Amino acid sequence: MSVTWTGGTEHWTRKGDIKLFLWNKKASPKVPHAGTIFFVHGSSMASQPTFDLQVPGRPYSSAMDWFADHGFDTWTMDNEGYGRSDKHRAINFDISNGADDLEAGSEYILKETGARQLLLYGISSGALKAGLFTQRHPERVARVALDAFVWTGEGSPTLEQRKKKLPEFIARNRRPIDRAFVHSIFQRDHPGTADTPTIEAFADAILTLDDSMPTGTYVDMCSKLPLIDPAKITVPSIILRGEHDGIAAMDDLLAFFNKLPNMNKQFSVMAGISHASFQQKNYMMVYQILHAFYTLQEPVYKG
Repeated sequence: MSVTWTGGTEHWTRKGDIKLFLWNKKASPKVPHAGTIFFVHGSSMASQPTFDLQVPGRPYSSAMDWFADHGFDTWTMDNEGYGRSDKHRAINFDISNGADDLEAGSEYILKETGARQLLLYGISSGALKAGLFTQRHPERVARVALDAFVWTGEGSPTLEQRKKKLPEFIARNRRPIDRAFVHSIFQRDHPGTADTPTIEAFADAILTLDDSMPTGTYVDMCSKLPLIDPAKITVPSIILRGEHDGIAAMDDLLAFFNKLPNMNKQFSVMAGISHASFQQKNYMMVYQILHAFYTLQEPVYKG
């Protein structure tokens, strides 16, 4: 089933000669403006399926719609190699390359909106891209949310299984995906955390844009961690970890969290959630946690 997206505005920017697709849904004028969010997708789906999903009978399946109605200007972007962005280079589009995309995308958004800084959200390998970008450009980030994040990879059962296919991922730049693959995202950790109509709508949206995905983020997560130095994440941060997530091991994340130097930081465990937070039955809880973090008053006293 082919999916189309409405209600937003498409934008394009360049990273050198590479064209990158951005999607924007503007803040509702009915509420006070709350900031500008830049959503960063993961390894196996482009931006719109992740952040602007529409599911009949499931209110606010689109995180962009929910946050726009709560006063946020919302943006997302297809990393190079995904969705509508360019895919022609003979590379595997790794995490560092994705952070380069965020540099180009953030420059465009800041210029287009006049915002001074962005509220950043990344999920899975998108959290790694968001973290690496924040490490490189803290001046552009007001707050960063890292969901389904992984630091060293120690204690991650999903990555242990994925490492068995590492030679296959290294040998080629793209890996095929299909509906069964999308189903596997929701079956591998704790079946039942997402409902069938949402999973099918998610699969429809992903497969409308792509029939293969880059291998670079898989290679990085299986063989090159850690990629982020927590001591260099100097902005206010939140780490979100689904209760049943097979990638984001608790002890690994807590060790990362303890090393974050900015004391304006939070760690949130999300009950009943596995890996793909916004497609879970408890998705509204994720929105509320993020909203609270993004709107938290700055400390008056810092010592």
